[in-house]
Order: sequence, then structure tokens, then C-alpha cells
Amino acid sequence: MGLEAFLPVAFVIGYLFGSIPFGLVLTRLAGTQDIRSIGSGSIGATNVLRTGNKGLAAGTLLLDALKGTAAVVIAGYIAGPNAAMVAGLGAFLGHLFPVWLKFRGGKGVATYIGVLLGLFWPGMVVFCLLWLATAFTTRYSSLSALVAAFITPVFLWWFGHLALAALFAVLTLLMFYAHRENIKRLQAGRESRIGEKA
Repeated sequence: MGLEAFLPVAFVIGYLFGSIPFGLVLTRLAGTQDIRSIGSGSIGATNVLRTGNKGLAAGTLLLDALKGTAAVVIAGYIAGPNAAMVAGLGAFLGHLFPVWLKFRGGKGVATYIGVLLGLFWPGMVVFCLLWLATAFTTRYSSLSALVAAFITPVFLWWFGHLALAALFAVLTLLMFYAHRENIKRLQAGRESRIGEKA
């Protein structure tokens, strides 16, 4: 199989990794209520934190990030950087739209970070610093993610990584779509702050 012919396989690999709903799995193993029934209904780390269990939230954040990194690294090892980027796109879409959960997944922030880590780790550092700075100032997880995601493609473009900038511009648009309800609540002043329980 040629490298270009492997790209659809890379996408599928990425999607399957990304579609693993770690937030749902961990909360069920811990015996908490269905994470989709509280807060935003998302399966991501921020909503898991609303259960009051910081350990579960941290585990969800880590595993949701690492599934993106794993998809990128495996595909890149097999068929190079183009396959790695395609796998990263697949992983992100898998997290947002997992087939196992009727295509209703998370918001994609941790997986975005994990894909960045696998493709260009300095971009991941920039994203995390921007997230932390915004979160410290506002205590809004959603706003922090949106600010960091908006700037990340610009950072990648500025340093000459044009293909990565294009990929993360697409991922950023998808993230904004996934956060459309959060954006409405931010505009209305009704968005939950970090650490608030459902």
C-alpha cells in the first residue's frame, strides 16, 4: 500500500481512537451518574469535573488528550506526516461525533491538545499557556479553550507551519461549532465557571 493510499486508513485509525468516550467510561466505572445527564451533557473533562471528582476529571483530560496523540504518532510512524495530520483530523472528529454515542460526543479541547502534542509540541505549550491565562482571568473553561484555539492556527502560520495551520484552522472551526451553546451562554452571562457543580 502506497503512502497516499494509506490516508483513508489513517483517518479511520484516528477516528476510532478519538471516539473512545473516556469521560463516560471512567465515570461509569466510578459509579457516578451518567455524565450526559448533568451540566452541559458533554463527555469531556470539564463536565466530569462537575461531578466533584477531580481525579476523574484529570484522568479524562489525560486520556482524551493521549488518544489524539496516539493516533497521530501511530499513523505518522507508518506513513509519515500527511498520514499523521489526517489521523489527527480523524481523532478530533471521532471525539466530537463518536459513532458509539449516536454521534454526540465532547467539545474536543483535550483531543485538540493531544493532536497538537503529537504534531508540534510547541503549539501545545502555547495553547495550554493561553488556556491557563484566560482561565485564571475569567474562570470560564469554554472561553479559555476558544481563545487558545483561535490563536493557535495563527501561531502555527506565523512560524511557517502552513499545513498545520490549515489543519488547526479547521479543528478550531469545529471546536467553535461544538461550543455553540457555550457561546450563547457566555453572551447571556449564564455560562458556568470552572469548578461549579451541576
